[in-house]
Amino acid sequence: MSPLTPPTAERVAAPTEDRNPATADIDAVPTVEVLRLLNAEDARVPAAVAALLPALADVVDETVRRLRAGGRVHYFGAGTSGRVAVMDAAELIPTFGLPPGVVVAHIAGGIQALTIPVEGAEDSAEGGAADAAEVTGADVVVGLTASGRAPYVAGALRAARAVGAFTALVSANPDAALASEADVHLGADTGPEAIAGSTRLKAATAQKLILNGLSTATMIALGHTYSNFWTAWNWPS
Repeated sequence: MSPLTPPTAERVAAPTEDRNPATADIDAVPTVEVLRLLNAEDARVPAAVAALLPALADVVDETVRRLRAGGRVHYFGAGTSGRVAVMDAAELIPTFGLPPGVVVAHIAGGIQALTIPVEGAEDSAEGGAADAAEVTGADVVVGLTASGRAPYVAGALRAARAVGAFTALVSANPDAALASEADVHLGADTGPEAIAGSTRLKAATAQKLILNGLSTATMIALGHTYSNFWTAWNWPS
């Protein structure tokens, strides 16, 4: 399909893929107005995340409980969602002295998908289930999918629930198809993207804020800050 072909009703299955009327003329305005339009859409994200804070607090509390008991945290995502997950997990190691393997990010298509898209990887529920083979009932599993329907994430969540892991879904679709596959659904209502379907924009920003909140609040609860300073020296061996 040509990139100039507007999406049909059949193709629009998530709010992130709807056409945004506020940016319909984004290709016909001066550069500074393009940036204003993008910025105005970005400004909607914090409020969408704020609406989820009570549910996010429940996920933090369960994550803290399971980490204290020796469990681990696994993120599962495809494409941009997977890259956001990898970034959050990786930054916990230098910031809080977190040993590798405590918070693990899995991206559809493997590590090469960080820089080069792996066609079809996000559509493989079997791939998600295979990547979740190391999950145990002591763990927390967070699936990330902007549309709320990625088969890779579905496979991972189902495998995780089958072994008794605590599961959360992070999406930009309040009515996500996979909501029933998770114990908690954090569905940020970020609305249509400035460029239809380009979830590297608001949806990814919401996912980053949610994961930052989850991981940072967890580290605070586990004693890895002093006042508002981070400390990397007291992670239990």
